[in-house]
Amino acid sequence: MTITLSTHVLNTAKGIPAKEMTVELWKLNDDDRLFLAKMVTNSDGRVSPQELKAAGIYELVFYVGEYFKVNEMLGEPRFLDSVPIRFGVELGKGHYHVPLLVSPWSYQTYRGS
Repeated sequence: MTITLSTHVLNTAKGIPAKEMTVELWKLNDDDRLFLAKMVTNSDGRVSPQELKAAGIYELVFYVGEYFKVNEMLGEPRFLDSVPIRFGVELGKGHYHVPLLVSPWSYQTYRGS
């Protein structure tokens, strides 16, 4: 069964989608990380769904510090810079949606649908 992953980012400080934020996808193995994709959120704060080849531990890294700096909401030093979200993926579970709700000072995630 194909495993797919999607994400979206909401800027909760302004109540808008976080467009043009860089997001990386990594696969974690015992002692190393395998880079899978670099994505940029669209005007809805979304990226194209990714197909995952295997069950295991994955990590999304959201570059929120650069996003808020570009949008003039965060000075230096940045309180949040990169936000990693590490999560497990099981075979047979189909689709994973891992959104990020973020402000310059806090973030939250959950497993969506």
